[in-house]
Amino acid sequence: MPVDAGPLLRIVSIVFPIFAVVAIGWGYARYRRSRGGIDMAFANELNMDVFVPALVISAMVSKSFDLASYQWLALGAVLVMLGSGVLAWGLAILLREEAKTFVPPVMFVNAGNMGLPLMVLAFGEDALPAAVVLFFVENTLHYTFGTWLLDHRARLWNLWRNPVIAASLIGIGLSVAKVELWHPLYLAIKLLGEIAVPLLLFSLGVRLAVSSLSDLRVGVIGAIATPLIGMALAALAVPMLGLSGRDADMLLIFGALPPAVLNYVFAERYGQEPAKVASMVMIGNLGALVFIPIALVLTLK
Repeated sequence: MPVDAGPLLRIVSIVFPIFAVVAIGWGYARYRRSRGGIDMAFANELNMDVFVPALVISAMVSKSFDLASYQWLALGAVLVMLGSGVLAWGLAILLREEAKTFVPPVMFVNAGNMGLPLMVLAFGEDALPAAVVLFFVENTLHYTFGTWLLDHRARLWNLWRNPVIAASLIGIGLSVAKVELWHPLYLAIKLLGEIAVPLLLFSLGVRLAVSSLSDLRVGVIGAIATPLIGMALAALAVPMLGLSGRDADMLLIFGALPPAVLNYVFAERYGQEPAKVASMVMIGNLGALVFIPIALVLTLK
């Protein structure tokens, strides 16, 4: 009996562009290593300070964005992350690993670098506002609760200074007030935002090229646990919150995402076993080659 190649080809068409750009970033970083290396610090800073905020604002002020329609999807993302944290804490005890090392990478997933392009390629441009909501929820919880997990004395009242959070608040305010931007201004912001996604993917490839595969055990366990726990919790949250259609599918894919690169940045900043966290991030993102197609098979029926 011949295999129906339609769904398979669709999944390949979704994941190939993402991993192709990541691979190009990885290859370029490896090539540049013999020529003095590559410094992405300025590009990453520019992306997070300008291009990603522009992407967030352009998505939130688009005519297709209705904040109230995404409230249950946002709550689902919160439940998936908090539930992942609880289960990861128990797993860390069983593995005799530091909870502060193991829990954040399982909780906080790559909703920016990988999630945004993945959602758009899987569900079309109309899915961008919902993808931005998921990214906003993950990013806000990461900068607040994730920071507190690593340092209980961290000051969180300056969170609004984070350009992505500030842009999200501006976008939400404009959306709620039903303010329509002057179209040429909207197009300028949209053009800036379109730079964000490919640069996020390229930067992820560069980061993977300079990361280490040391601490292989915790990296492999984290790479498997993160999507399995996330997808299981998403599957439970969908009927609990009454989600259906695209929102239900997007939450399942959100649950399948690998650990966010930002986990390594935070671990390095707070001295929380950054080598182990880097291993979880690197192997987790490589593991996405397996788990993302599985999530797509479950959603793209």
